[in-house]
Amino acid sequence: MSNPQNRNPDNRTSRSLRERPSGWPVGSFNSYADAQAVVDKLSDQEFPVSQLTIVGVDLMEVERVTGRLTWGRVLGGGALSGAWMGVFFGLLLGILGFGFWTPMLLGILMGAVFGIVLAVVPYAFSRGRRDFVSSTEIVAGRYDVLCEPEHAVEARDAIARMGLGRGGRQAQGPGQGR
Repeated sequence: MSNPQNRNPDNRTSRSLRERPSGWPVGSFNSYADAQAVVDKLSDQEFPVSQLTIVGVDLMEVERVTGRLTWGRVLGGGALSGAWMGVFFGLLLGILGFGFWTPMLLGILMGAVFGIVLAVVPYAFSRGRRDFVSSTEIVAGRYDVLCEPEHAVEARDAIARMGLGRGGRQAQGPGQGR
């Protein structure tokens, strides 16, 4: 995925994220990777890909449970993340000339203690209402490739020649009804 602040080759700012995408649907795909591959192949054919937009449709939030959350896991995770922060501060103090090993060890120890406290307090207040670890992502049911009208028929035909996609709505030329 690209950053919304990226610039197009002609130095214009990309379309705003808050605007509804415009254009005609020229292909529909089961995965983002498939839609991206089609855009890449169109680019290889010298198609003006700045006229294309990939749109995720039928969005859903998916939470994948990755494991059980226990006191040991909370304590260990808090200590580890705090210790890393302590390494950072220990290195900073070491660079500033306060020795190396003493600030490093104190930073790790104090960071681990603070990390444990900052992890234990919220977990204790949850009182077992969420005893699992998970990751959440937004996924789409399908990914449509849209194209600006002046190049839509050309894009649709090129995608059809590739034999990719899952059909769906096709671009129509002028006078063919929309």
